[in-house]
Amino acid sequence: MKLNIILFILFVASPPAWCHKSSDSFLNLTVTGKHIVGRWDIALRDLEYALSLDIDGDGAITWFELRTRYEEIKNYAFTNLRVNSGSTKCIRQSGQLQVDHHTDGNYAVLNFNLDCSETVFELGIDYQLLFDLDPTHRGLVTINQDERNEFLVFSPENHYQIIDFSRTNRWQTFYPFIEEGIWHILIGYDHILFLLCLLFPSVVRKTATGWQANEHFSSTFWQVGKIVTAFTLAHSITLVLAVLQWVSLPSRLIESAIAFSVILVAVNNLYPFFSKRAWLVAFAFGLIHGFGFANVLTDLELAIGSLGISLLGFNLGVEIGQLAIVLIFLPVAFLLRHYWFYQRIVLFAGSQAILVLALVWFLQRAFDLNMISS
Repeated sequence: MKLNIILFILFVASPPAWCHKSSDSFLNLTVTGKHIVGRWDIALRDLEYALSLDIDGDGAITWFELRTRYEEIKNYAFTNLRVNSGSTKCIRQSGQLQVDHHTDGNYAVLNFNLDCSETVFELGIDYQLLFDLDPTHRGLVTINQDERNEFLVFSPENHYQIIDFSRTNRWQTFYPFIEEGIWHILIGYDHILFLLCLLFPSVVRKTATGWQANEHFSSTFWQVGKIVTAFTLAHSITLVLAVLQWVSLPSRLIESAIAFSVILVAVNNLYPFFSKRAWLVAFAFGLIHGFGFANVLTDLELAIGSLGISLLGFNLGVEIGQLAIVLIFLPVAFLLRHYWFYQRIVLFAGSQAILVLALVWFLQRAFDLNMISS
């Protein structure tokens, strides 16, 4: 009990980085001959973290505060971005500052033009925004030339990349989306905890005398297979529906529902009420989690021609990350299932800790508590 109180205090005091959506910026470059039109969307919460834009300290970044610091924002951003045509640096001309709303809040929009000395056949991009402050930040870059669309993901380990427009390979976009899908599930703590809470009781069963270890790995594997398959099918359905904009739900509702799903499965581990229908619960809440997965693709506003490849790659990446978690957890859990440590610490105390964290997430997301308003 004391441990849970301590966890509760720590998580209430924790910064809004616990929210589901990762730190991303969205850079769009449209190449026409020697000219490039650029739009760079950077989250206000990231700019606040880097530059302390909230001048009056009231917890809200106003248009006046943003406009007043425009030169500083512009210098900070473009110091960390370099675009070359071949070996020649393209010259930037800045445009107007705007604000746009994404699924996870407000973003500053930096409009600009790049003039290159020659027709662009090869584009080199060096992207290092926020990497010194947040190594989990990702720069998501979309490049358009005629009817061709390329997608790149920049990270601290991969901050310089080259696009050769003389090569026509539609599947070049496929692999970055696989990487982005894997990354998205690995930093999606709420998704991971939801899955783990469903997996915790898979190697044991509740009886009148307490938890009893399963005897056969085959039956356990089949049970886990049904859970994972149901979750995968469900979130794949809503991922497609959301990205195609056939179904749209408010971001706060989605994130709150995801947190509630973690609460529900954690409570079930403490007081079982749907043990025999875990796969059905996985499917029902998997539909909600799919909307959460879709946020990153929705914000990219991908061209119709690249949607199919992007969706396939991203969803495959999510499944790879999810399968890796299952393959690591299940054999270890099955080996430990007989021991007091697993039943009392991993299953019981672990579910309690996750319940506390999920409650904090739910309160933060549903009522916008302890967050800087943008």
